[in-house]
Amino acid sequence: MSTAALNKVQMPFKDYKSEVPVVWCPGCGHHGILNGLYRALADAGVDPTCLVNVSGIGCSSRTPYFVKSYKMHTLHGRAGAVATGVQLARPDLAVVVTGGDGDGFSIGGGHMPHMARKNVNLTYILYDNGIYGLTKGQYSPTSRPELKAYTTPYGGPDEPMNPCLYMLTYGATFVAQAFAGKPKICADLIKQALEHKGFSYVNIFSQCPSFNKIDTIEFYRDLVEEIPAGHDVTDIGAAMALARRPNGKAPMGLLYKEEGKPTLDEKMAGLVQKLGGHPDYDMKKVINLFRP
Repeated sequence: MSTAALNKVQMPFKDYKSEVPVVWCPGCGHHGILNGLYRALADAGVDPTCLVNVSGIGCSSRTPYFVKSYKMHTLHGRAGAVATGVQLARPDLAVVVTGGDGDGFSIGGGHMPHMARKNVNLTYILYDNGIYGLTKGQYSPTSRPELKAYTTPYGGPDEPMNPCLYMLTYGATFVAQAFAGKPKICADLIKQALEHKGFSYVNIFSQCPSFNKIDTIEFYRDLVEEIPAGHDVTDIGAAMALARRPNGKAPMGLLYKEEGKPTLDEKMAGLVQKLGGHPDYDMKKVINLFRP
């Protein structure tokens, strides 16, 4: 979402931390992503009283407890649907979804393409660790076939999906990728995502030392490669080519950005006007129309 219209504040990043202690395992990459999120919120000047952090179920979905914000810990896979409703009801707020690869692309996979194509004005940060961590190690949509997990003791039958290519294909207007071991890069990309008007997707590789023994921090360090400086972020074809990992390396940085595409809340406002509703669009008034 664009934070331009929000009340801007000047707060040190540590003040975005809530009083709830972080309970992730030692060595988990989620710590680095959370630190990146704190710094991004501070750099973007987001007022915590104007921030809603929505999550589903999973290790990464605990994030709202650790962030000073309004928060909604929802059903497994339904964070995107709930966040869409929040954004439409309160387009004046900043809406951030935090969730994992299983939550977002397995049970919640049906929501992802529609958030992208509708250009819902929110930021979706996906903690991609290639495993179901909270439920003790099941194969996920981004798991590699070599992973011998609780549900796949002999390895997996499927090739991992490519989240960035997936989101580019379905029309996301902001697609970026990072690695939890590079929190400064995470912070920069999340800040850009927060300031983008439209659906922003940030995929972040995150090691799980407890249940994913092959996608280690060393593996991800060797996997990622910063996007060349000359990359045209407005070229969807170039973004897709990078997302396909032609040299075997996963691109780290901003792959694609499209400006000026109407957001879902703007299109809904236009529809209300066409129907003879409120010329000065106010979603609260629209909601009241349907109340008894």
